[in-house]
Amino acid sequence: MELRQLEYFVAVAEERNFTRAAERVHISQSGVSAQIRQLERELGAELFDRSGRTVTLTVAGKAALAHAHAALAAAGAVGQAVGEVTDLIRGHLTVGMVIGCTLAPLFDALAAFHRAHPGVEISLLEDSSDRLVDGVRTGTVDLALVGAAADTPDGLDALTLISERLVAAVPAGHPLATRRRVTLRDLIAYPIVCMPPGTGLRTVLDQACAARSVRPAIPLQASAADAIAGLAARGLAVAVLTDSMAAQYSDRLTARTIEDVETPALLALVWKNTRSPGMRELLAHCRRAFTS
Repeated sequence: MELRQLEYFVAVAEERNFTRAAERVHISQSGVSAQIRQLERELGAELFDRSGRTVTLTVAGKAALAHAHAALAAAGAVGQAVGEVTDLIRGHLTVGMVIGCTLAPLFDALAAFHRAHPGVEISLLEDSSDRLVDGVRTGTVDLALVGAAADTPDGLDALTLISERLVAAVPAGHPLATRRRVTLRDLIAYPIVCMPPGTGLRTVLDQACAARSVRPAIPLQASAADAIAGLAARGLAVAVLTDSMAAQYSDRLTARTIEDVETPALLALVWKNTRSPGMRELLAHCRRAFTS
């Protein structure tokens, strides 16, 4: 039994799919399958039920999963312990970033951390805030930049970076551009372009609409603020953005705060474990980058 086999086993168990697991561990699907089969032969039991569309753990697989996690964690701890003694931080950190959100300070922090600790491999991935939060909870993501509505996720440490109200952004000549006040009911009279479900901004909008029993038409969705602003500037829909997002397009769009959506959209860094010296150092770099 090898550590890499346990790593592949955990990847398939968490992804519930051999293809996604292979992408995660950066080898071919056939390679993952072969190593899992070899592990099953050594253990004398099948670890996965492969009969359905998604791969599920067998009873034996469920029994093995916690021990596989523990074995991988123990192996990682050996390297970390030696690194601390020799004043050299090594390892691997996975950083998540919500789709469509580009914050230069995060990149500055990663660059500074890499220069200080080149022995740490950094992976950066984009996903929805919901999936990133799940990744932080399960330990597949070490640190994530996520969007949220009103509060940061329960049970996780967090550093709130932005807390802003939602605005409706429209081009000159649009009826909403002449209004001094814009409410949700004013907004839903028009098609909306907004970020997709799973983002903090969209969660704020959806929750506000549900609370007031209104159903907006959102025929257009985009993950990037540039795309949302571009569609709105061409008169295709009313853009729903945060205040600072809309400010970047003030030459093309007029922004009006949606007065009855008082819950702010948050952008925050979230994490769960700081046991590794690498993670503690990365957090320190992030705090400096975002507060300087």
